Amino acid sequence: MAEKKIKRRSAAGSKEKGLQFFAYTVLVIGAISMIMPFLWMTTTSLKTLDAIFIQPKNWIQMFVPTMFKWENYAEAFRVVPFAKFYLNSIFVGLAVTIGQVLTSSMAAYAFSRLTFPGRDKLFFAYLATMMIPGSVTMIPVYVLMRLFGWVDTYKALIIPMIFSAYGTFMLRQFFMTLPKDLEDAAKIDGCGFFRIFWTIILPLSKPALATLTVFTFMGNWGNFMWPLLVTNTDSMRTLPIGLESFKTQYSTDWHLLMAGSVMAMLPIVIIFIFTQRYFVESIKLTGVKG
Repeated sequence: MAEKKIKRRSAAGSKEKGLQFFAYTVLVIGAISMIMPFLWMTTTSLKTLDAIFIQPKNWIQMFVPTMFKWENYAEAFRVVPFAKFYLNSIFVGLAVTIGQVLTSSMAAYAFSRLTFPGRDKLFFAYLATMMIPGSVTMIPVYVLMRLFGWVDTYKALIIPMIFSAYGTFMLRQFFMTLPKDLEDAAKIDGCGFFRIFWTIILPLSKPALATLTVFTFMGNWGNFMWPLLVTNTDSMRTLPIGLESFKTQYSTDWHLLMAGSVMAMLPIVIIFIFTQRYFVESIKLTGVKG
């Protein structure tokens, strides 16, 4: 009897090790498939234009340049107004992120902690706007921008983007998990709604706020269509459109395009590194997946 138990445990252990090995194999393959494009982009940004099109004899030659041309990064700034594109993206990205986190958190607080007639119906109506594709509302919003005279200004790039039903929904779900006792104690101490929101709700919601910050900044940083629609001049263009400047009708400066892409990727990586702790914590608490 004891021998049978030992055999069953041994078989279960072998099966578990097999599944673990399979899981690790899948994860390693997935990690490699994710890293390879970034590695190719980085190494291509350090090659000459001619070297990019040379047929590599092995995988080492594919990824390791024979001569590192760091000048590509400086040349990207000389060929196009890359610095202006960069500053525009940073300014618009920060403004949209701050605005969206602020409006979403205030709306989420109202929908989760305040009581007023028709609150739930209004929330579900607001939530239903997530079902409308952005391409449907793009033209009407553009017409509004023209009527306001905001086309080719920062107002058109920022203001339509600072309201988010998704951000409101995500923060509302997090706010609802906060203990009600803290709010009641604050009311007994004489705190008003705004003070409770500012001094209690927001400090306790750092993981969710950090997650929304990362999502919003990443989404806006890579936004191509809306800035293309509402800007007409290089002085208002953002990075995704600016990178297209390295392409012409008949050719593409791939080495400069890749150098620009590497530089465009850096802010996203930096923000993720600094907010990673909150980001992972929020996913564990709310189950939100990016």
